[in-house]
Amino acid sequence: MKSIYCIGELLIDFVAEGQGNDLSKANTFIKKPGGAPANVACAISKLGGNSRFIGSVGRDPFGTFLLHVLKENNVDISLAQRCKTFTTLAFVSLAEDGERDFVFSRGADKKLKYDSSVKKGFKGHMVHLGAATALLGGGLEEAYSRYFFDALTQDSFISFDPNFRGDLWRDDESTFVKKCMPFIEKSHLCKFSLEEARLLSGQTDLEACCDFLHDVGAKVITITLGGKGTLLSTQGLKKTIPSISVTPLDTTGAGDAFIGCLLYQISTLDKALAVLDDFELLTKMVEKANVAGAITTTGFGAIPSLPTYSQVFD
Repeated sequence: MKSIYCIGELLIDFVAEGQGNDLSKANTFIKKPGGAPANVACAISKLGGNSRFIGSVGRDPFGTFLLHVLKENNVDISLAQRCKTFTTLAFVSLAEDGERDFVFSRGADKKLKYDSSVKKGFKGHMVHLGAATALLGGGLEEAYSRYFFDALTQDSFISFDPNFRGDLWRDDESTFVKKCMPFIEKSHLCKFSLEEARLLSGQTDLEACCDFLHDVGAKVITITLGGKGTLLSTQGLKKTIPSISVTPLDTTGAGDAFIGCLLYQISTLDKALAVLDDFELLTKMVEKANVAGAITTTGFGAIPSLPTYSQVFD
């Protein structure tokens, strides 16, 4: 089984209680571990995979809490870093249908320093790049880009999820789009939400979105569609794969559970890149990944709600 290196932010989600989707009316918040790449790492490990997290948290109680959560979930945290800057926080509001909105207070995540010794570990393994805060400048963006280059030179299987957060890119979405393009061009697997696919492609029709992103260079594309399932697309084939029916409480982390489950399944193959040419196998894998994503929406908080192997595969 291959190791999967998950690179990006680890942060605290303060989830507002009892106010719908209006943070200005919130009085009570519940502390939850979060950060899309960290969620993906936990999703992989909870299914029995080998995940390694690369990111930075503060030398404060929140940073200690977050690393403890990852360790409890069997994520390898030996490459995680700590710094003097306070741990990054996100304040999250939930609507009645489980959809959420974010306000960020950035901190330690942007202080990640590139470690050249990591490169040799990429050889023959997999690298997942979650970009919620990674393209906003600072040490994280530099390290992120250098790890991406390392993954390319080491022939790693590369997965990219843009994790677009409107609060972080207000009035500058074009810069976000421009910065995502090199990752879309070179990654083997790209996971998008419907909003992200339309933003990055400039198209509204789903097939046109996929065609544009394939022309950029994306090999395999998945577009998550909530309760409607997932659109799986390669250069020659497209198929919408339905999900299971659930009553969602909190959609935070559903996409991370989806891509984590998909990457876990790919990591069990002798040759990860072989999946790029096997649409039938990809379809079966996406079916299971849909299950993982759906189950995650039935609880509150991303990491605590991630499913185990038996919940998805038995």
